[in-house]
Amino acid sequence: MKVKTSVLTAVLCLAAGAVCFASDAQMGTWKLNEAKSKVAAGMPKNSTIVFEAAGDNIKVTIDGTDTAGKPAHNEWTGKLDGNDYPVTGDPNSDMRSYKQINDHTLEFTIKKGGKVTVSGRVVVSADGKTRTATSSGTDPQGKKFKSTSVYDKQ
Repeated sequence: MKVKTSVLTAVLCLAAGAVCFASDAQMGTWKLNEAKSKVAAGMPKNSTIVFEAAGDNIKVTIDGTDTAGKPAHNEWTGKLDGNDYPVTGDPNSDMRSYKQINDHTLEFTIKKGGKVTVSGRVVVSADGKTRTATSSGTDPQGKKFKSTSVYDKQ
């Protein structure tokens, strides 16, 4: 019985560790590198993104400017499992999901009122120093857009 318990405990620890290491590349504070980015005209600008552990969840905090150039702040807490979790502080979205593709890649979907408004992918470079987010969607006025935002690890 002790052997089974020990083996089960070891397997669970390894599984938990794998999940933690898989999301490690995304963790930390990321600052927008405007020179390398191509943010669509008239779109909000996410200047700083922080990925941090929040218990067994991930918390994502975004600070930047809205479409009028005024300060903007929103937060999301959830798992990287592709399920929707609520967003606070963003008038253009109420739900967001992230799905872990591999150690360095996430896919995300942003929704408002149950409708997908933005989707994209986030890839962290092999050296862990750069994060590139590509997104496409429809703005609140119904205009389609595509953006590429490059972030440097702080």
